[in-house]
Amino acid sequence: MLIVAYYLFLFSRVRRDPDYTVQAVNHKARTLWVEAVMRDRSKDIMAVQALRNFGMAATFKASSAVLLIIGTLTLSGQAESLARTWHVLNAGGSKAPELWIIKILCLLTALLVAFFAFAMTLRVLNHVVFMVSLPADAAQGALSPDRVAARLNQAGAFYTVGMRAYFITVPLAFWLFGPVLLVLSTMGLVVALYHLDRSPFSQEG
Repeated sequence: MLIVAYYLFLFSRVRRDPDYTVQAVNHKARTLWVEAVMRDRSKDIMAVQALRNFGMAATFKASSAVLLIIGTLTLSGQAESLARTWHVLNAGGSKAPELWIIKILCLLTALLVAFFAFAMTLRVLNHVVFMVSLPADAAQGALSPDRVAARLNQAGAFYTVGMRAYFITVPLAFWLFGPVLLVLSTMGLVVALYHLDRSPFSQEG
């Protein structure tokens, strides 16, 4: 509920100031970048390097998600023993092994969403690499610079979703130790997201 309330707050601020979030600024920057690259063929090498770096970051995070998924599945097989030992700090929470399985499933779901999002980032980037190499005068219709920019921004949106899923795993991991740590870590995450999401170029403080 804390995270949902934060995103509702963020949505209301974006409606008043479109440049309030760094994601909105990055969206505009990617659009202008694609238009500049497709109109200036001398920037082809720079474009390929930038997209390669973007893809490498997504690949690293997707691989990390796979490792974390494997580790989470390993924890699921030790529900009964770990439910007793990891709940030492569990204040006011249930110590039932069934609840442990629910916690593991929530953590696993977040990691699977992260992996899917980063995999989709790579999929879209593979198409953008070819599209952005086209000259602007020959790229028309679905291959026009604004459409290519939309595809690149789609990859950026998937990347953001993957990172948000990673962030959600922090309170979910603390939930393994009890509900009090879940609430405290969620509050800390909301504070961190508030500072990370704000753009230095926004009109509102």
